[in-house]
Amino acid sequence: MPRYTPADTTATARSFATGEVPAGEPGAGDGQARMKKVGSLSIVIPAYNEEKRLPQTLQRVFQFLDQRALELPGTPAEILVVNDGSSDRTAELARESAEGNVNWRVRVIENPGNRGKGYAVRNGVMAAANDWILITDADLSTPMEDAARLFKVVEEEALEGQQVQVAFGSRAVDRSLVEVPQGFLREFSGRVFNLAMRIVVRLPYADTQCGFKLYSRAAARKIFARQLLDGFGFDVEDLYLARKLGYRAKEVPVRWRNAEGSKVSLLTGLKAFYELWCVRRNSLLGRYKFDGDL
Repeated sequence: MPRYTPADTTATARSFATGEVPAGEPGAGDGQARMKKVGSLSIVIPAYNEEKRLPQTLQRVFQFLDQRALELPGTPAEILVVNDGSSDRTAELARESAEGNVNWRVRVIENPGNRGKGYAVRNGVMAAANDWILITDADLSTPMEDAARLFKVVEEEALEGQQVQVAFGSRAVDRSLVEVPQGFLREFSGRVFNLAMRIVVRLPYADTQCGFKLYSRAAARKIFARQLLDGFGFDVEDLYLARKLGYRAKEVPVRWRNAEGSKVSLLTGLKAFYELWCVRRNSLLGRYKFDGDL
C-alpha cells in the first residue's frame, strides 16, 4: 500500500498561552509552576453527506470558539471541514457557513473522492496549522464543551512535569456520561471489537472508537504520516503508532449522545475488525517506519 503524502500547507503555527513566565515578572525563575494552557487550536471535522447536520454543527463550533476566546484572548483557532467525496451539498454548505462567519477561519478540504474516514481525518490533520488538533465527528455526539475535559488532562499533566501528546474521549471509562446509548447490536459489537483490539493490537484502552480526540500537532504529524489505513480502523492504528513512537496518551471520560444517521454500515463495521489484523501485520512486516522522521 503506498504511503500517504501529506498535503502541502504554507501556514505556520505560533505558540500561544504556553504558561511560561516572562523574565522580570513574579514567579519567573523561582521554580513556581504555572498552568500551561492548550493554546492555538485546529478543529478537524471529517464529513461525508452531512448537509443536514453540518450547518448546525459549525454554529456550535463557532460558539465554542467564541467562548474560548473570552478565556484565552488572542489565541488563534481554525476549523477544517474535510469533504470525503460527498454527493450532497456538504462542501457548499460548509463554504456558506464560512462566509457567514467573521471570527474564525474555516477551510474546506476536498478529498479525491470517497476515500474513507481515516483518509479524511489524516488529510485534515496534516493540513492543520495550529499547536493542538481536536478531531470531532460532524454529528457532535460528544459536545464541543467536553473539549475542556481533554484540555484539563493535558494541562494538569504539564503542571506535574509530564507531557501528554494525545488525549482521547472514551464512552467506556464512565458509562454514566452516556446520555443516549447506541442500540444493543452496535453496543455489543463495540465491546466485541474492543476485546479483539486488546488481543490483536494489545492496546490497554477501553474505547478507541470515540471520534473525539486531541493531539499535539508535533506528535500528530509523525503519527498520521505513518498511518496506512483509510477506513474506521484508523483510530486503533493511530493510537498504536502513538504508543510505538513513545508518546503519552490518556483516555478521558466524555459525554456521549448517540446520533441517528451513522455512516457505519455492517460491511464497514466488519472491515474494521479486519483492519485490526492489518495493524498487527503492518507492524510485524516493518511497514511502519520508526527510525527517523518521514
